[in-house]
Amino acid sequence: MQQFTGSLVSYPARVSFGAYVLAILLGGLILTTPLSRNPGCEPITLVDGIFTATSACCVTGLTVRSTVDDFSFFGQVVILLLIQLGGLGIMTITTLASFQFGGQASMRQRAIVAETLGIRSGRDLRWVTWGVLAAAFFSEGIGFIFLTVSQWGTEEPSRVIWKSLFHAVSAFCNAGFALGNDNLIPEAGNVSVNLVICGLIIIGGLGFPVIFDIAARIRKRDGLWTRLHTQSKIMLLGTAGLLVFGMVSFCFFEWNESLNSKPIATRILMGFFHSTTCRTAGFNTVDYALLSNTTLFLAILLMAIGAGPCSTAGGFKVSTFMTLLARSWASFRGLRHVNLFRRTIPAASVERATATVLLFAAVAVGAMVALLTAEHGGHLEGRQRWFLEALFECISALGTVGLSTGITASLSDPGKLVLVGLMFLGRLGPITAALALSQERTTYQPTYPEEEPLIG
Repeated sequence: MQQFTGSLVSYPARVSFGAYVLAILLGGLILTTPLSRNPGCEPITLVDGIFTATSACCVTGLTVRSTVDDFSFFGQVVILLLIQLGGLGIMTITTLASFQFGGQASMRQRAIVAETLGIRSGRDLRWVTWGVLAAAFFSEGIGFIFLTVSQWGTEEPSRVIWKSLFHAVSAFCNAGFALGNDNLIPEAGNVSVNLVICGLIIIGGLGFPVIFDIAARIRKRDGLWTRLHTQSKIMLLGTAGLLVFGMVSFCFFEWNESLNSKPIATRILMGFFHSTTCRTAGFNTVDYALLSNTTLFLAILLMAIGAGPCSTAGGFKVSTFMTLLARSWASFRGLRHVNLFRRTIPAASVERATATVLLFAAVAVGAMVALLTAEHGGHLEGRQRWFLEALFECISALGTVGLSTGITASLSDPGKLVLVGLMFLGRLGPITAALALSQERTTYQPTYPEEEPLIG
C-alpha cells in the first residue's frame, strides 16, 4: 500500500487530490441531509448529492437537481462554499494556512506552490497567496456590487443581494451555477448583467499569473504590452481570438434559428455571452437544446480548449492550443523552432502541450464509451441527437464547463458517476491526477539508436 500511495512529501499533488475527494464527499453528505433541501421536495439521493458537490467543487455547473427549488438556503450556501473552495483551489487555501500557522516552508514546498500559481519561486509565497485571495475577492466584490445595483428593485432586497452574491462568485469561479431553473435565459437582453457576468468569467479564466503580470505593468507604467511575459501575451491574444470566433460563429449559424425572434442588439449580446461562457463557465442565455448541430459541435471545440492555466477554468487551456497552433504554423513554413513575440518556445513545452491534448482526448473518448455503455437501452437512446448530446455532455464535464442540452438529470446513476469522474479529472487535471497516484520512484529508461518513422 505504501509503495502505491508513495510519500506525501515527495508527491504533494496527492494532498490536493485527497483534499478534493474529502471536500466532495463531505459536501455530498451534507447536501443529502433534510437541512439542505426545501420542505416538500423529494429526498436528495447520495448519487445526486455527490454529483452536485462534485459539480460545485470542480466549478462545473452541471446539475441533476434544481438549485433554487430543491435546495434550501442552507444547501445553496453549502454549494456556494464548495464553488469558492474549488475556484480558488483547495491547495491554495491550505498553502495559506500552512504559511500562516505552520512556520517557514521548505524550498521544495515553495517551488511547488510557485509552480502551481505560475510564479517565480524566489518571491514571498505568503504575499502571493494573499494576492490570489485578494484578486478573487476584489473581483467578486466589484461584480456583486454591479449586479446588486443593476437588479435592485426587481425582487425583495434580501433576494437580490443573495442572488447577486451567488452569481458573482459563481461567475468569477467559472462555475455556472445560477439561482434560476432557466439559468440566465430571462436576462438574455439585460446588457449590464450580461457584461458583468462575462467580465467576471474572463478575468477568472485568464489565470492568476496573467492578472499579476498585468497589475505589475500597470503599477510600473512601463510598457503595458511590450513588458508583458509571453504567457500573458499568448493568453490575451488567444482569449480575444476565441471570443471573436465564438461570437461570430454563433451569430452566423443561429441568426435565423434560435435567435430569430430577438432584436439585433440582443442577438449580438447573446452571441458574445455564448462565446464567453461556453469555453469555461456554464451560464446560458439560450436553451442549448434548441441549437443547431453545427453550433453544438463548435461549442464542443471551445469547451475542450477552455481558458488559462492557474485559473478557475478547465479545458486543456488556451496557451496549450496556441502553442500547438504556433508549432503547426512553424512546421508548415519549414522552421525548426517556434518563435512568438521575439521568444523561442522550448521544445519541452511543445511536447507537454501535445501530451496534454492527447491525454485530454483519450480521457474524453474513454468516458464517451463508458457513458454510451451506461445508457445503452435507456430512454435517452431514442433522442434524435443522442450521440452528439452525449459527446457535448462529456466534454462539458471534462472541461468543467457545465453547459448541457438538458439530458443531465435524465441520466442513470452509472451515467451520472461517469460525469462525476470527468468533472473530478477536469478540475485537477488528468496529469495531476496521474501524478497523485503514481509510483514514488520513476524507473530507469534506456536509450536506443534513433530511427525516424514516417509522419503524415
